[in-house]
Amino acid sequence: MRPLEELVVELERHVAGAGWDAAPRLYALVEAPELHANEPDLARRLGVPDVPGRLAALEQPALPVDKPVDDVLAGIEWPGGVAGCALAVERILLPEGAEDDMPDEDPTGWAARHPGREDVRLVVGVLRDGSRHSAMRLRGHDSDDQVMSGPELVPALAEALAATLS
Repeated sequence: MRPLEELVVELERHVAGAGWDAAPRLYALVEAPELHANEPDLARRLGVPDVPGRLAALEQPALPVDKPVDDVLAGIEWPGGVAGCALAVERILLPEGAEDDMPDEDPTGWAARHPGREDVRLVVGVLRDGSRHSAMRLRGHDSDDQVMSGPELVPALAEALAATLS
């Protein structure tokens, strides 16, 4: 596995340990050797090995809960020392065609009550070099061996994260 893939899977397992119904979590991704050079105490506290090619995830302050994640991401611009970023967020998936019946009033509440809904946790990571990887866990299949992963699982969210790096 490549470093970003390893990190995204590791982050998903870490976030899964806190259970469901969690707030979104944003991470700055930095190269491990750079973290050791610039913040050696932090690198040691986090247990990040000083290995070339290895990435470290630094959790950022909590995102505002009163704004959509896409709006929050649109206002973020990472400094040059950040190699990438990752986001852990929960979403509701609806069966195919369900959106056709979605009301204009309270669509979020309607989706939350839909009998065919599926809760998912997404962890999406992107790097400045264009690399991206995602992991997705379904609440109904909540085990590490059932986590799906790949570079294009959540392309719109990956694009929104990539825009924070430009």
